[in-house]
Amino acid sequence: MVQYEKYPPHDAPHSDVEDIKRNSQYLRGSLEETLKDPITGSIPEDDNRLMKHHGSYMQDDRDLRNERKKQKLEPAYQFMLRVRASGGIVTPAQWLMMDDISHKYGNNTIRLTTRQSFQLHGVLKWNLKNTIREVNDALLSTLAACGDVNRNVMCNTNPDQSAVHAQVYDWACKVSTHLDPRTRAYHEIWLDEEKVIDSRDGVEQEPIYGAVYLPRKFKIGIAVPPSNDVDVFSQDLGFIAIVENGLLQGFNVAVGGGMGMTHGDDKTYPQVSKVIGFITPDQMIDVAEKVVTIQRDYGDRAVRKHARFKYTIDDRGLDWLVAELHERLGWQLQEARPFQFDHNGDRYGWVKGADGKWLLTLFIENGRIMDDGDYQLMTGLREIAKVHTGDFRLTPNQNLVIGGITSAKKKTIEALIARYHLTDGAHYSALRRNSMACVALPTCGMAMAEAERYLPELMTKLENQLDAVGLRNEDIVIRMTGCPNGCARPALAELSFIGKAPGRYNMYLGGSFDGSRLNKMYKENINEDEILSTLQPIFGRYAAERNEGEHFGDFVIRAGYVDAVYDGRQFHA
Repeated sequence: MVQYEKYPPHDAPHSDVEDIKRNSQYLRGSLEETLKDPITGSIPEDDNRLMKHHGSYMQDDRDLRNERKKQKLEPAYQFMLRVRASGGIVTPAQWLMMDDISHKYGNNTIRLTTRQSFQLHGVLKWNLKNTIREVNDALLSTLAACGDVNRNVMCNTNPDQSAVHAQVYDWACKVSTHLDPRTRAYHEIWLDEEKVIDSRDGVEQEPIYGAVYLPRKFKIGIAVPPSNDVDVFSQDLGFIAIVENGLLQGFNVAVGGGMGMTHGDDKTYPQVSKVIGFITPDQMIDVAEKVVTIQRDYGDRAVRKHARFKYTIDDRGLDWLVAELHERLGWQLQEARPFQFDHNGDRYGWVKGADGKWLLTLFIENGRIMDDGDYQLMTGLREIAKVHTGDFRLTPNQNLVIGGITSAKKKTIEALIARYHLTDGAHYSALRRNSMACVALPTCGMAMAEAERYLPELMTKLENQLDAVGLRNEDIVIRMTGCPNGCARPALAELSFIGKAPGRYNMYLGGSFDGSRLNKMYKENINEDEILSTLQPIFGRYAAERNEGEHFGDFVIRAGYVDAVYDGRQFHA
């Protein structure tokens, strides 16, 4: 057997975050005392680092910064709270709870995330405890929605499509539960549970994560071909369902995906995961745990920009990872089995499930649930939740599926859809229906440019160009983020924009329609006029010269605009 050199995780000096976690008494820190401080709406940075593991980030309204500074007031501090549900499925009662707390404690909107979670914005420090308690009372949680742990496990949005889809969703829930942190700090701080005696041996309270948790966040997604709606190749750990004769045989395992990078630092890059083998369903939890522990033990704890699992693998090699995984499992993965994806988007409108019930997929532009003039999206969904007996499903593309609709309820829900002008997006261009954007300004502290607030405006101008060359109904995956952290998975889009400065973006071309290939930068640091003047002739050539069935991302590679990128280490080349 090949002997692989061990890379002890603690050779280099730790980053300050590692010390914060190590000294936190399993994520307790001084959070309880900090939350009671009536002098400021903020919390110290050390506690803010720990807050992420509890599902929240401290932010401030950047639109108000200058004015508040002039008035000699502290920034308008607020907290983003993330609520997770495996596979993104919640009950009508849970939807009504989210609607209620968004009005009581938030900014009167709900954000559907690209990881099938909810985000609330505008929660004040004084309201955090009540908000989190009400989330938990509804049998949802914010624990591990952020932080250096496994995040929300993504999964197909339609478990009723077949018995296989239902099985896959069930496995997603099991994996998510198994990888939850075990510390009782969350329950003590937010839910007033009695404190337990602290164990510092890293075993009793955190058998998987240990006392310092993971070096960075960890993401898992499960896809059911031919749909790659979860963008499985963007995940640290991906499972691809293998179905034969209508039966779930198991999963191909893919490792090492990740979207984040840093402008100007070529040592950071997005990466697509690589398939390393096949497992049976009963082996999934064991594989997930062992992969997580490898990242726990070997991930870079000195440089957080280099701490994701993709770098752990790229530094040591895929052969090293497979050998280490086999050693920890005590058995070997089988040879990977054939599969094929044909898209990574959502399918809108009404569909009848295998169980005879109906599903309706609504287009939610950039995932924002709010009322806007005649488009009473938030009110309409609230009224639907009051009468609906099925569920709500958050898609990986920021859209919403109303699932499990009985034939008896279908007419009632259709009437509410019409009354509140809700839509499946049929009147929008295919480009807009395939769009995603991160929150960016004004709340995200890392945003360098607009995304959610600006993409719809840019989209209208791009739609005019597409209309002119007859491409309005051509599916093109487009994404925008305000910074290079990759929350909307821009590196996988056929066309994407990553914020560089206010009003300026890097433009990327060449991702694949099925989410299996990275794109590549075509123009750097350009404004809107340059974006439009650059894309107009490209759209024109695509309309005139494309092959039958050829997607935009494939065309721009064939036409020589950019090279194909299948490995993140060539992303900047």
